[in-house]
Amino acid sequence: MFLALDTSTLTLSLALVEREGEGVRVLEHVVVGPPKKQSEVLPGIVGELLARHGVALKSLEGMAIGLGPGSFTGLRIGLSCVKGLAYAAGLKVAGASSLAAVALEGPEGPPLFALAVARKDDLYLGPYRRVGQRVEALGPEEAMSPEQVAARMAAEPEALALGPALPEYRAALKAQGVAPSRLLSAPAFPSAVELSRLVRFPEAQSLEALFALEPHYVRASEPERNPKFPPLPGPPPTARLKED
Repeated sequence: MFLALDTSTLTLSLALVEREGEGVRVLEHVVVGPPKKQSEVLPGIVGELLARHGVALKSLEGMAIGLGPGSFTGLRIGLSCVKGLAYAAGLKVAGASSLAAVALEGPEGPPLFALAVARKDDLYLGPYRRVGQRVEALGPEEAMSPEQVAARMAAEPEALALGPALPEYRAALKAQGVAPSRLLSAPAFPSAVELSRLVRFPEAQSLEALFALEPHYVRASEPERNPKFPPLPGPPPTARLKED
């Protein structure tokens, strides 16, 4: 039995699941969206979920976390909470792409462009293909403009788009010539349930490995991009950006 959560958007997705063959069985899935803030409900909501099922934190196999890309603040809140709870209870932690979890809710077969909002007029795109209860990456996750997303879809006419960016950017993509039938209506956020299907916990995990785990930022944050503020001493921001 383990916990999975995703905080890469304004909607918190939290699930208590247990392994069942090659898949998982969902004991409970909790979704908390605005106006409630993730910084206010975590980690209390985790304790409430476990208490409802009579489960002690230290008895879990581990905790799974969505690594983004997505909201920088949300990702940091979620990962900080998971690291703190895992450290206190001696649990393992495993992470997976939030966009891969989105793609896992798409149809099998065609290329799936999982989209999330990076900032105004800037989207994250993760290209995947769903194969049963797993996904195959078709390329790196990238940040690009809606116009670039539309051009990418024009170049791959079988691809479908889905994900939390579409409620806000559906009209913009349609204006760029993307057919409405290629813009799927769900999901609205990365699901912790789908995330739980993607993760596998390591046989052993050191404290160094636990605390070294970082979100998949894809791009530098706005403060890091601001030329008015010199970088602080230490590794450059690109050192923490995933390359593959």
